[in-house]
Amino acid sequence: MRGGLYAVCALWLCVGNALSAPLPEFSAPQQARLVRHYGDQAALRYDAWRRLMTELAGQPVSQQLDKINVFFNQFRFDDDQRLWGENNHWATPMEFIGLGAGDCEDFALAKFLSLQALGVDGDQLRLVYVKALQLDQFHMVLAYYPSAGSVPLVLDNLDGQIRPANERQDLAPIYSFNGKRLWLSGPRGGQVFHNQPALDNWGRFNRRRYQGEMRRPPGLKE
Repeated sequence: MRGGLYAVCALWLCVGNALSAPLPEFSAPQQARLVRHYGDQAALRYDAWRRLMTELAGQPVSQQLDKINVFFNQFRFDDDQRLWGENNHWATPMEFIGLGAGDCEDFALAKFLSLQALGVDGDQLRLVYVKALQLDQFHMVLAYYPSAGSVPLVLDNLDGQIRPANERQDLAPIYSFNGKRLWLSGPRGGQVFHNQPALDNWGRFNRRRYQGEMRRPPGLKE
């Protein structure tokens, strides 16, 4: 993520539960639509994701975290400007799977929504903006809280191993959110805002996801 900190000041109140819309149902038409937008490889990624989600249904959360993290971390990191021609595009899971590439928000959002679709409690998941100290840039990860007040586990595309947050000295938390609340002082404390405040990008992302929007990057070859 580059230049994402400016969005901290761009809060808006979501209407309804931003987490209520499920991921798209697995279907041949959905797969065909991905192929039309992104090519034949998109169908293979979609089918692999579909099979993984089916395999993980009802499995222990630890296994769901591990397998979802590994699956999406196989995708290629790429910059929004190169992919989309803009600085901060939050790709829907279908766009991310279709391209097989995205930036840190896309990795974190796809993991977040996939885990929720598997039944992981949304109150145990937070999207966390951090400063990646070694890279000297802002970054997004997914945090999972085994219990209230516990040290969260961090799912990250920079480090493929799921680690407790207190072992990630390379990350400095800035704020976190889960669609219901926003914590401004990092994932383990600070002031909690209710009434579902969220970033303007979060609102746009959910509207596009609800509508099934699937953009084609301007530079993608036919």
